[in-house]
Amino acid sequence: MKKVITAYLVISLFVLDVMAQSQSTDFLMKLKALPGVSDIKPLESDFFKEKYVMKIQQNLDGDDASKGVFNQRIIVGLRGLDRPTVIVTEGYFAHYALYPSYKEELCQLFDANVVVCEYRYFAESVPEIVSNPKIASAWDYLTVDNSLRDIHHVRQTMGQIFKGKWVSTGISKGGQTTMFYRATYPDDVDVSVSYVAPLNKSVEDGRHEPFLAKKVGTKDERDEVFDAQEELMERKTRLLPRFEQYVKDKNYHFSVSAADVYDFCVMEYPFALWQWGTPVSSIPEDDASDDVWFKNFMDVSSPDYFSCPSDFTPFFVQAARELGYYGYSRKGLKKWQSVKSTKGYLYRIMLPAELRDIKFDKTLYKRTVKYLKKNDPKHIFIYGEIDPWSASGVAGWLDCSKKQNMRVYVQPRGSHRARIGNMPEGMKAEIMSRLTEWLK
Repeated sequence: MKKVITAYLVISLFVLDVMAQSQSTDFLMKLKALPGVSDIKPLESDFFKEKYVMKIQQNLDGDDASKGVFNQRIIVGLRGLDRPTVIVTEGYFAHYALYPSYKEELCQLFDANVVVCEYRYFAESVPEIVSNPKIASAWDYLTVDNSLRDIHHVRQTMGQIFKGKWVSTGISKGGQTTMFYRATYPDDVDVSVSYVAPLNKSVEDGRHEPFLAKKVGTKDERDEVFDAQEELMERKTRLLPRFEQYVKDKNYHFSVSAADVYDFCVMEYPFALWQWGTPVSSIPEDDASDDVWFKNFMDVSSPDYFSCPSDFTPFFVQAARELGYYGYSRKGLKKWQSVKSTKGYLYRIMLPAELRDIKFDKTLYKRTVKYLKKNDPKHIFIYGEIDPWSASGVAGWLDCSKKQNMRVYVQPRGSHRARIGNMPEGMKAEIMSRLTEWLK
């Protein structure tokens, strides 16, 4: 009897394996049949039954193909055609989704398929036109509306295969994109989840500096962080030579002097520390050696952030054009600084000279605020309490008390790493209950 059962199990496993191969072939054939999709390659996955990276053709400018086209990289993971599908509105690169271990949080929580959309002008999704310095208008096509049209096109295309409910989600700039996507194409998805998404109203928004000076953490913690800034400035004369050697060894290039970059790194220090939840206790003692202080300085506020050009230049172009950004406070630090003013630093430091005449347009900000105030989509916003980006998030002004669907959750002492999975149990249960109901 044992041999019969064993033989039956072997045959059953073989049949299941053949069926899986058949389904794999069927899904792959469905992908190959999609219009505009090319260069499909299989990927290994610890979670998805099948996973592929591919390209999808997009227009450079809206629906007008006459301006040119480019290929956008997307990654697709299959759990089942009867399952919900999560479309990740990435704000930057999508290379992380290539790894076998990649498991998007909502996919794990709801056994969902995934479609990861790399943002235009990043990594494998850069139009060839950008590499031609003679075409001055190349950067004109890097707009939020064009990026949203990209996502909408992916959604329409992949919707020919995935017929279940759709969820849009993103983190940070990707969370912004989720917000903009829902406001622009409200019927594309059933549910949206934006993680740690700012909504800035100008290039130097103005809400981040007072947040860092008076609101984040405890007063003792804020004082300790400022003391660290003072210590780094007092040691500038000694630390600057090794700072210059450090950037030389790393092959970083700047639009201003290394001395000025040092100052900006010190001003960036509190933002970077709080953003990523670095413990204030990690700050060295005042009498620690220069070696210890320099290592902490580079660990918290590395100068690669100010290198130009960089892989993040497209983001800074968008920040100057319509996404906005944050400013710096020089209070208490001026006497040591070679920097004379921080006003306009984004243009002066982060952008190539040929792109410094970009003017900020508030249209996107106003449109999004209007949509969120007047509408009630199934949309969850997640923030971290000590994350400086929360200062320009929706939590400060979006009143959900009279809304049935939209909710904002702020993780106590949470940073830019705030996720559903690390929320307090009560908040997590409430979020899960809402999402489960919405995805029935």
